[in-house]
Amino acid sequence: MAKAKKIFVLDTSVILYNHNAINSFEDNDVAIPITVLEELDNFKKGNDSKNFEAREFIRIMDALSDKGTLQKWQKLDGPNSGKFKVVMDSKISNGLNAESIYGSGKPDHQILNVAVSLSQEFPQRPVIMVTKDINLRIKAKALGIIAEDFETGKIKNVNDLYTGKAVIENVSPEVIDKMYKIGYCLPSDLAIEKPLPNQYFILKSGRNSILAFFNPIEEKIEHIDKQPVHRIIPRNAEQVFAAHALLNPEVKLVTISGVAGTGKTLLALAAALEQRREFKQVYLARPIIPLSNKDIGFLPGDALEKVRPYMEPLYDNLKFIKSQFGERDKEFQNINAAIENEKLVISPLAYIRGRSLSNIYFIVDEAQNLTPHEVKTIITRAGEGTKIVFTGDIFQIDTPYLDSQSNGLSYLIHKIHAHDLYAHIRLEKGERSELANLANELL
Repeated sequence: MAKAKKIFVLDTSVILYNHNAINSFEDNDVAIPITVLEELDNFKKGNDSKNFEAREFIRIMDALSDKGTLQKWQKLDGPNSGKFKVVMDSKISNGLNAESIYGSGKPDHQILNVAVSLSQEFPQRPVIMVTKDINLRIKAKALGIIAEDFETGKIKNVNDLYTGKAVIENVSPEVIDKMYKIGYCLPSDLAIEKPLPNQYFILKSGRNSILAFFNPIEEKIEHIDKQPVHRIIPRNAEQVFAAHALLNPEVKLVTISGVAGTGKTLLALAAALEQRREFKQVYLARPIIPLSNKDIGFLPGDALEKVRPYMEPLYDNLKFIKSQFGERDKEFQNINAAIENEKLVISPLAYIRGRSLSNIYFIVDEAQNLTPHEVKTIITRAGEGTKIVFTGDIFQIDTPYLDSQSNGLSYLIHKIHAHDLYAHIRLEKGERSELANLANELL
């Protein structure tokens, strides 16, 4: 006997995370509470990713509505897909009414009632509430409703996420000597069968050690030296690796992860300035996550003045790089000129929507606050001659519906780590100050 198809009830948070979520449930059926459409109506205007997701989902609904009324089960696009419908009201036959239990007038409770109603209407079929809202999942389970997170794009174990480097102990002195003399060795010299493209290595032989990376073009493990980047000197092996990836012209996509103070953004910006003559423009952006999730409209001033406070950390890194030079130094003046001529642009990420990124060194800071779909959208805008760098801390999420497993930075590292155009390194040691290190370790 075939298993009964499931009915998934989607919350607004799932749509705002991925507008195509409705097509992610194989041959099972999907129910959209009318309250979700009402909430999406409030998100359709604006330049943030959630506004884009809302608009795209509304377009999907409009296209599907051509098949007939949305109040009846309609076939979703795709040969093996299930059906969907918009649920207008909830008919509950017993006391499991979310609004009577949790309070009336709240959209979350109206959505919960749809799940309760469907579970009573189809008692032989599993009805599952799908939401990115943890508290809503708890409320659903308290009512006896199965509730799940939206799993598409979610990494199962971030502790096993690719770090970009490997430490090899007990390397023979002959291999170390070979690396110093001719600059490389073969993977077979280290008993490595298949090193990942642009993977970094710390090779240890007794008290001696050497830093290296696997060049996927030459298929050799090559020695790399510490080198300053716009007078910023790497302070540990991971920073040396990050600087190498950022300066490597063969690598078009770089991710750098690590806690606060490890030098992610500073190194990325310094490397961009070092190579600015090779690109039409250096663009440094970050998503705006308002404090306490308030809209930035409550801040005084015009649009640029409203977003300036969120861009200050980026300007702080730029000021630190400029401080490495005297005010009369040519390089100091060149950085100022680059800003004035818009060769160097610091801007909210939302402002790049619709742009084609050709011949640009593009840095996205705080990338852990992006969804997988947003990361994909940014990368697909890359034109010829563009290099994209994502930096962030996957354990410091500032948006309510993302976590270390579902954010775009984790997703990108997991999905693309075996490609020749890509390099990743996780920075582990804080270099901001002893006080900052103390806070990261003990608080």
